[in-house]
Amino acid sequence: MASIGREVSAVDAMKAHSRFQEAFALHQQGDLKEARVLYERALKWQPNHFDACHMLATLLYQTGQLDRAEALFAKALKIDPEATFALNNFGNLLQDLKKYKAALVCFDKALAIDARYVEAHNNRGDLLQHIGRWSEALESYERAITLSPKYAAAHYNRGNALGMMGRFEEAIASHTVAIEIDPQYAQAYMNRGNAQNELGQLAQAVESFDRAIHLAPDIPYLLGTRLHVNMQMCDWRHYQERLATVLAAVKNDQPASLPFPLLALTSDSDLQQRAAQHWIRTTHPSPKQTLPFAKRTPKDRLRIGYFSADFKQHPVAQLIAGLFEAHDRAKFEVYAFSSGPDTGDAMRLRLEQGFEHFIDVKAETDAQLIARARALELDIAIDLSGLTTGCRPSVFAARVAPLQINYLGHPGTMGAPYMDYILADTTIITPETEPYFSEKVIYLPHSYQPNDRRRDVSSHVFTRAELGLPTDVFVFCCFNNNFKITPETFDHWMSILRGVPNSVLWLLKASAHTEDNLRREATNRGVSADRLFFAPKLPMDQHLARQQCADLFLDTLPYNAHTTTSDALWVGLPVLTCMGEAFTSRVAASLLRAIDLPELITTDGQAFEARAIELATDPTQLNALRDRLAVNRMQAPLFDIERLARSIESAYQQVHARRQAGQPPVSLHIADTH
Repeated sequence: MASIGREVSAVDAMKAHSRFQEAFALHQQGDLKEARVLYERALKWQPNHFDACHMLATLLYQTGQLDRAEALFAKALKIDPEATFALNNFGNLLQDLKKYKAALVCFDKALAIDARYVEAHNNRGDLLQHIGRWSEALESYERAITLSPKYAAAHYNRGNALGMMGRFEEAIASHTVAIEIDPQYAQAYMNRGNAQNELGQLAQAVESFDRAIHLAPDIPYLLGTRLHVNMQMCDWRHYQERLATVLAAVKNDQPASLPFPLLALTSDSDLQQRAAQHWIRTTHPSPKQTLPFAKRTPKDRLRIGYFSADFKQHPVAQLIAGLFEAHDRAKFEVYAFSSGPDTGDAMRLRLEQGFEHFIDVKAETDAQLIARARALELDIAIDLSGLTTGCRPSVFAARVAPLQINYLGHPGTMGAPYMDYILADTTIITPETEPYFSEKVIYLPHSYQPNDRRRDVSSHVFTRAELGLPTDVFVFCCFNNNFKITPETFDHWMSILRGVPNSVLWLLKASAHTEDNLRREATNRGVSADRLFFAPKLPMDQHLARQQCADLFLDTLPYNAHTTTSDALWVGLPVLTCMGEAFTSRVAASLLRAIDLPELITTDGQAFEARAIELATDPTQLNALRDRLAVNRMQAPLFDIERLARSIESAYQQVHARRQAGQPPVSLHIADTH
């Protein structure tokens, strides 16, 4: 053991040791205040007392005083550089301070001294997982498990890493082992449920979530996640009670739901903002400071970067691919930063060809991505993932560009102070709801949603008989995800079916649980279960083509059809919507206005029902709307991607000019450039 500082007399050493023992006993009993006082006294008597120094550092770490704890850990390791447990604890602290390289050095040094140090292997894995080095993290966890097969935490963490790598079956198995070792392991139940949900094992996921909630009712966000999976199954037992609990908790700024599931549960913009802000503040806060941008070389073109985990066959890519292709290359240099999988599908190939620069960053850590983006001197960064799966808000928290914009992927505010703007329109964000957006609003002249005319529709002409539909009835349909179907929406649909006796409702095929639940709910509302039909999954071009066999699309509330509305309108299927307060409940209205069919917008449930029944019983009126839709599809702004591109480019130029002039972000209305 190294010696530092002044020589200590035997008497002083005895006093220091006595104070340390008293402090350590109090520390173990949870009396941190008095323990700290005695650790400090021990260090006064013997400044190089390793145990007092190390344990005081540990206590300060426990109480959130990270800077002083860092200094004391460093001092302790000068006293004894080979104290593996101090190296391990110091590594954990450095990870919390985001000093990842230094943390990894600590864990590696501890393991070089003691290769059988199980906790250090596990903690090293946590660090590597945190910075996105999944394969290396997995190796660390597996080494810990080899050394200690009954180490539940290592099995749990291994399951998390496997889940992040998309290996969900293996993740479930690993979490199950952790649970077998420790049946009270609530987090393992929760993350097993997450993996089961990813595989569509919805009933099993709910069982796992229920067990986790029973063991630990306050696990952050789990109540909302469990309710979201219930909604995917259209299992509405306890719905009102659980919804009220989640909404009340969010109102009190408690972590009851992740932001995305909440979008389908309420049209309250205030609650949606609260949920987003809480999640951002907790998981991806603004750093204390960000590096300033270096002086830039003047450029002829604005450099625009689009960041997404969904550059593949995905609704976001389907909508926006044409925008990338339509950008004016003489004025804009456009980059893609793809953090999702390389699927190799047709959409991925289209996107790779549509960008001037396509950069695959899925294997890069946040720090590496930030450095890469900053080196390219982007002028504007656009986040297309928001708060959805695969999002990386920490990249934007560190500022990858002087201006950062939230667009398309997350239909609502990100609640992040480091996002400067959101692209929207005057339908989806109103003067009343604008205060509930943390971003300043760029109002585009028509609909915010990009759509082009390259949606491939199969040339196959489906018949109703071929699709298993009756041929002599009015076919209502809704091809939204099942979690968007609330009991209130279903009430309206069933009322419409009762008002149009010779009609059926055509929905997306889901799990057997979902279909059974919906049939039961229909029967409970006085509608025969055999009037519900379910469409199996088909390739997108065929799915679009078969929609032409329906008569009228019935929308959902509070989460409208978004891309699904565009799909229906593109193939000539009228969409009837009910407009609510929040962004998510106004998108279909935005699209209908942009295609000049405002007659299909209603504002309350009774009007929605009445309008659906009116259109179903008046063929002349419905056919007139179909005829207008056929004409407007090629003439109105909705599918004119060149027109939208010019408006968005004008927005980029205006916000850039404001920044160049030293002006802060403000909400802007963009004129139609057509």
